[in-house]
Amino acid sequence: ASFLLLCFRSPLVTRLIFGLLLQAPLTQLSTITRPNFVLLLADDLGIGDVGCYGNDTIRTPNIDRLAKEGVKLTQHIAAAPLCTPSRAAFLTGRYPLRSGMDAVNDYRVIFWNAGSGGLPPNETTFAKILQQQGYSTGLIGKWHQGVNCESRNDHCHHPLKHGFDYFYGMPFTLISDCQPTEIPEMDRAFRRKLWLSTQTIGLLTLTAVLGRLTGLISVRWKTLTCLAGFSLLFFVSWFSSYGFVRYWNCIIMRNHGITEQPMLTDRTTSLVLRESISFIERNKHKPFLLFLSFLHSHTPLLTTEKFLGRSRHGLYGDNVEEMDWMVGQVLDAVDKEGLKDTTLVYFASDHGGWLERQEGKRQLGGWNGIYKGGKAMGGWEGGIRVPGIFRWTGVLPAGTVIDEPTSLMDIYPTVVHLAGGAVPQDRVIDGRDLLPLLRGTVSHSEHEFLFHYCGIHLHAVRWHQKDTGAVWKAHYVTPIFSPPGAGACYDRGFCPCFGEGVTHHEPPLLFELSQDPSEAKPLSADTEPLFDTVIRKIGRAIEEHRRTLTPVPEQLSVSNVVWKPWLQPCCGTFPFCWCDKEGDN
Repeated sequence: ASFLLLCFRSPLVTRLIFGLLLQAPLTQLSTITRPNFVLLLADDLGIGDVGCYGNDTIRTPNIDRLAKEGVKLTQHIAAAPLCTPSRAAFLTGRYPLRSGMDAVNDYRVIFWNAGSGGLPPNETTFAKILQQQGYSTGLIGKWHQGVNCESRNDHCHHPLKHGFDYFYGMPFTLISDCQPTEIPEMDRAFRRKLWLSTQTIGLLTLTAVLGRLTGLISVRWKTLTCLAGFSLLFFVSWFSSYGFVRYWNCIIMRNHGITEQPMLTDRTTSLVLRESISFIERNKHKPFLLFLSFLHSHTPLLTTEKFLGRSRHGLYGDNVEEMDWMVGQVLDAVDKEGLKDTTLVYFASDHGGWLERQEGKRQLGGWNGIYKGGKAMGGWEGGIRVPGIFRWTGVLPAGTVIDEPTSLMDIYPTVVHLAGGAVPQDRVIDGRDLLPLLRGTVSHSEHEFLFHYCGIHLHAVRWHQKDTGAVWKAHYVTPIFSPPGAGACYDRGFCPCFGEGVTHHEPPLLFELSQDPSEAKPLSADTEPLFDTVIRKIGRAIEEHRRTLTPVPEQLSVSNVVWKPWLQPCCGTFPFCWCDKEGDN
């Protein structure tokens, strides 16, 4: 006993014992200086396309490694089922209709670089707060949140006005029109109608002229001249925009300057990767935020020759495997600079895979696993449930799986908090700080309700009943699949949010997602004793939610999304817009 007492009195032993008692299995946050952030956001990637989410045919070893070394979220939800509104919510931590970035019509995303709509200047992105906290902030890849408001160079919606110090990439989004060998994708049905109308007017004009020349009809030449002028004016009015989509929308910018117009798609992947790694290398000695917004896996599925034909899922699978390789290259750059332990890495997709995207027998869109629906569907899980992975070595427990409801909007308060900033107090922030959940200090998500919009139309609501673990989901509106039972709107190309293409449910369709994640068996008052209680509870939540909404300008109104020549970014003298500054280098 006296020997033990003597040992405990030894200063060295005392320090060792206290060190062991106080040692935590993970690094204490108080000892961590502000981490770096690498946010990786895929485009149109389905949750079923990734190995660690159940795909055993598309190889994604680098994304799978992130999950193995970090935390995987199985109920990670996008705030919207399309690019523009989902990314607006991601950047601001707010449902997109709060900023006017959800649509009242069928134009549900930004359609032109030369439109006047976009992420409003009075919105505060997480990048802006981190910039104020001394972070170097960079966006590489896709923006799709608008460019200008009133003049060609006001850049009111540009990334540099929203907190990014550096931008390299597409201010728009990748579309098949960017690839000369592909069938045009943008507003395809509307363009067909315009061509048909042009041909009809032209044929009518030609018939009238021939009739006048042969004396079959009596019409003045002045009238025929006016008709011919109208035909030409009608053609020019739409062909000046839709006839040059590749030049107007498929451009690459570095900060405010245009480097490629139109972009040369065969080198885009290598340039995006080069810029991402260069940003990490330039900023390794100070805290940084890198938002790598992939152009993968959106059509036309730009894939380098190295990856063509490698997967078992055609061009789409090749494209996903190439994106996974890019993820690996970025992670290697972080490791090479000795930043692994001080960098929070996040991987997700902006929404579900595009089921209807096909060319003949080729499937060019993603797969959403066991979940019903896909891109553009605001309620069904396949349109909004996405991969969500966090890795922060030594801080987040490796190999953890969390089944709680979380949102892409949660990135906002999580990143802001870790950077030492504060979320704005003058507006509603819908995201919740995920760090306690990710570290395991709490067992439940802070989200009790999540509201699922299609445009400005509320389609569904989920209620996380924390005391029982149940996740109820009520559908008030669902799209009508075409052909019937097909699981998507193949006849339309996109499922609509309103009108004749949807069904309104009264009472709503109710599912319990923890028991029926595929939403295959709707419950009823006859089969579920809690049916009426759940519907009433969700109804009250909707009323409370709507009281928090305030009117804002509609950024995706028709007047804001149409092409305006005076707003067109141009690296020459409009309309002669062409340059290749990357080639010059």
